[in-house]
Amino acid sequence: MKRILIGLIAAAVLAAGGWFGFNLYAQHRVMAEVEAAFEHIRSQGGKASHGKVAFELSSRTLTIENIDVEPGRAPLAAIKAASFKAVGLRQVNETRIAADNVEISGAELALDGAAGPASMKLTYKIPQITLANYSGPANMQGAPASDSLLDAYRFGLEQFARMTASSLNVPTISAAMSGITGGGSGEITYSGLTFRNITSGKIDTIRVDRADVAINVQQPRPDKITSGFSDATIEDFDANVVIAALSPNKPNDDSYHRVYRQISTAYAMTSTSGIGAKIGRILVEDIAYQPSKFRPGELLAVLSKDPSAAQNPAQMRELMEKVANLYEGARVGKVTLADLSMETPQGTGKFNAIRYSEGEFAVEGLDAPTPQGQFKMERFALKSFSVPNLMRWAASLTTSGRAPSPDQMLGLFGVLAGAEIKGVVAPFKNTKKQVIVDTVSLDWGQLIGSIPSKAHVVAKLVTPTDPSDPKQLPLLAAGIDRLAIDLDLGAAWTEQASSFALTPATLDIGGIARAQLHVALGNVPREVFSSDPAQFMGHAARVEAGALEFSLRDNGGVEAAATQYARSQNVSRDAARQAFADSVRAHREEIAAANPEAGAAVDAIASFVETPGQTLVIKLTPRAKVPLMQMMQLLQTDPGSALAQFRIEASTGL
Repeated sequence: MKRILIGLIAAAVLAAGGWFGFNLYAQHRVMAEVEAAFEHIRSQGGKASHGKVAFELSSRTLTIENIDVEPGRAPLAAIKAASFKAVGLRQVNETRIAADNVEISGAELALDGAAGPASMKLTYKIPQITLANYSGPANMQGAPASDSLLDAYRFGLEQFARMTASSLNVPTISAAMSGITGGGSGEITYSGLTFRNITSGKIDTIRVDRADVAINVQQPRPDKITSGFSDATIEDFDANVVIAALSPNKPNDDSYHRVYRQISTAYAMTSTSGIGAKIGRILVEDIAYQPSKFRPGELLAVLSKDPSAAQNPAQMRELMEKVANLYEGARVGKVTLADLSMETPQGTGKFNAIRYSEGEFAVEGLDAPTPQGQFKMERFALKSFSVPNLMRWAASLTTSGRAPSPDQMLGLFGVLAGAEIKGVVAPFKNTKKQVIVDTVSLDWGQLIGSIPSKAHVVAKLVTPTDPSDPKQLPLLAAGIDRLAIDLDLGAAWTEQASSFALTPATLDIGGIARAQLHVALGNVPREVFSSDPAQFMGHAARVEAGALEFSLRDNGGVEAAATQYARSQNVSRDAARQAFADSVRAHREEIAAANPEAGAAVDAIASFVETPGQTLVIKLTPRAKVPLMQMMQLLQTDPGSALAQFRIEASTGL
């Protein structure tokens, strides 16, 4: 029994000695691996040091204190950390390590590099970082050789894309910036930063409780801008798409790849100049990049090294082309900015929402002060709006030594396909009266070159009569203190029939009259839609005049004119109407001698001005093919001969 007991004690002593011996061996090996990693940095020209290193075998816990790494060249980040602790550390294979939990405390990152013509410095302080279920590379690879911050950012994303973790939590981050464009500096503070499910460069969810930004700018005038984002959430981020866009080798990929599924946050901003803004909710959905065109590095490369130096037209065109490519390479499904307000010297302006979706940009529910009074607008929208086309159109105008050509100016039609305004209430000059716009809508399309061959205009509004305009004084004298205008004007070219029609064409001025016009043109070739005057005139000679129909409904205009005339001449309104009719009939015999049908039209017009509330209808139908240019020349030199080429029908009725 005694021998058995002594044997057990000896075995226990040997086991304990073996355990502690293996633990010491494991610690020695881990310390050697750590030192080898730091030596690798030093061999690349950098500086790397650390304090105490400890490894506890039973829990496989590695602790490194007082880490201080300086890569030795910009823009790679200098890194400091008071403590690094990895629990459950293990080597997955020759190139990867894993840990159940990683904690980094007292971390600092410092970046110093070029961002285009500017040189920026950023310093991040991160008191605590925690990662759960971490797996990542055993060492860094592919450090950039340039001093570009974009290359440093790409390098960081590439390292990030090689790691996985179930979560990453950072309670706070503070960052200091200098070298901001305009000679400014700034500070950023993040709180409550959480990443969920990090896998191969993709993150399911990123949340930030709050981010506060303070920027001091010196140009164009000193100002301090303080802004903050709150309750921010990013869903489905893919760093691999950004890495491709930042690659120095331009990818041959013309397809769009989603970077974010959704970004949601709230925003507030104030400045020492008195300007302030708030956005209750920002929602951006389905952001995608086209790596072959979304090339921010190429844009920074063409920026002038001296921001104050003027750029020549060629440089401006190149710059705007790069900006256009950048916008074209980024696609956004929907953008919604809701519950906006802005502080101005006149007061607080508010928007219900600003939206962008499928090329339509819209502002909704504007209520803002102006020096003349409050301005309200239910909706303003740009249809099929294209920022890349806008940039390229603007670039085409920067031609040295000469004014933009008509074709260049008409290129604006390719930037968007229409605009719409609804529900406007605006102050009328310095009076207490208001202009009320129900709808103003403009649409165009079917571009031939830069010229639309189809257009439609709708306008419904009420405007006060302007006493400062001499032409409107008769209206005021007749008791008309406001004008209700309803316009509907459409025009379209049909290629198959080579025809052009102006229809509908309606103008209704409430309380005065309603006019309608239908015009048709035949044999209209495609080539007539040209900004070249010579080409236009050459092909316009082939255009033929078609049927024309004009109708005018009196809704009070005749009576208003008669009332005004009666007052000025001190006669009755019946006498005034009779005077109007007599003045029309005065030339009846002369006109009828040249064209009997025209004489009938004179009779109809006289009847119209003689009896209020009637509708005048005049129709012109070509007797044969009538070249439009020839007819227009005849109207100037011999109106009778021009009208003789048409069959004229005229009538009136209540």
